[in-house]
Amino acid sequence: MAGLERASFFAIDLPDPSAALSLAGPGEANLRQLEALTSTSVVLRGLQLVIQGQPAQLERAAALVELVRPLWLEGQAVGVADLQTALDALDGGRGEAHRRLTGKVLVRSSSGKLLRPRTEGQKAYVEAIEQHDLTLALGPAGTGKTLLAAVLAVRMLQERRVERLILTRPAVEAGERLGFLPGDLQQKVDPYLRPLYDALHTLLGAERTAGLLERGVIEVAPLAYMRGRTLADAFVIVDEAQNTTAAQMRMVLTRLGENSRMVVSGDPSQVDLPRHQTSGLAEAARVLAGVEGVAICTLTDADVVRHPVVQRVVQAYARHDQVQRGEGIR
Repeated sequence: MAGLERASFFAIDLPDPSAALSLAGPGEANLRQLEALTSTSVVLRGLQLVIQGQPAQLERAAALVELVRPLWLEGQAVGVADLQTALDALDGGRGEAHRRLTGKVLVRSSSGKLLRPRTEGQKAYVEAIEQHDLTLALGPAGTGKTLLAAVLAVRMLQERRVERLILTRPAVEAGERLGFLPGDLQQKVDPYLRPLYDALHTLLGAERTAGLLERGVIEVAPLAYMRGRTLADAFVIVDEAQNTTAAQMRMVLTRLGENSRMVVSGDPSQVDLPRHQTSGLAEAARVLAGVEGVAICTLTDADVVRHPVVQRVVQAYARHDQVQRGEGIR
């Protein structure tokens, strides 16, 4: 990278076309996002990235490009969410900590993408899963709760540290409506389990996922299927756990068998239970606080790594909920 000057531009030399494509993004979307985030003008000329702007803006833009350097150097896809997350870390004085995240590669997806924790909160969540038999993860949509748990589950399966993966979630809406849906029981509940299938397809590809499901190495089932079982030699993921009742949560937590690990995740702000019922996830977080072998992780809107607008949506609803609670107190 050329040294920053008092002039109105500087240039970054990119090593190869793969790095240039990675940094630019589809249709140069990343460059437009870089401009919007730093109030600069960005142009890609062959293998040279040229940034124009005021000195302070140039310095901020240069630091941001440098922070995502490990991604574009490897030719890995850099998304607008990566730029936003990196900028948040930079502005919060956490640039060095964010840079270290790029060294923690968890697994390679079926498309060849290297999957890593992308925020400090996600890194703490991953470490909690690695170090505890039971992890509870609470946080809003887009914070990677399900995908990161699935990543570690697949890695443990590939390393033969467990013999099977069990992914489950409550089908809250299924109840009385289940009989009206077409197909056999599995076809009736599949729509409620689709997010879990999506995570597996991202990691393993559809064909390999189908093969492992057919052999029983991976089981995706509604929470009701867990009753009366002992889940040994397994990595268990309980998704959308905010929609478990207290009784369901107690039931599934006591299914954990020998040489097994369980991750229970959910968004406390999206409870679909009837008003008179307590969320099993909320109760478990209170009851299990401080219990040996149990980790409780709270992710926030700062850990949202979907499209940047998702983070703003989460923040807007959080403000709305705060106002509503305030009005209720009055």
